[in-house]
Amino acid sequence: MSHDEDHITSTREKLVRMANQIAAFFHSRPREEGVAGVAEHINKFWEPRMRRQFFEMLDSGGENFDELVVEASARIKRPKTEEQADMSIGYVQPTGTESAAPQK
Repeated sequence: MSHDEDHITSTREKLVRMANQIAAFFHSRPREEGVAGVAEHINKFWEPRMRRQFFEMLDSGGENFDELVVEASARIKRPKTEEQADMSIGYVQPTGTESAAPQK
C-alpha cells in the first residue's frame, strides 16, 4: 500500500481516486477513445450506489475529478434514485399507518 492510500479515508475520496486512476490509464489513448473507455469502465464495474454517489459529487461541483472523467460523465448511466428503484420492482414504502409486517 502506498503512502497516499494511507491518507484516503472517505468513500468520496476513494471514488475520486478510482475514477481518476481510470482516467489516467485512458489519457494515453486518443481523446474520444479515452472518454468512451472511462464511461464504459464505470458503467461495467461500478455498482449503482457508487454511480449515484459519483453523480451527487459531480452535481455539487466536481470534487477534483480529472477532466476526462467529467467529460465521460455524459456517457455514464445515471442510476435511479432509491425510490425509483423500489417502485420499478413494485415495492412501496409503508406509511406511518401501515405495518411493514404482513398481516395474518
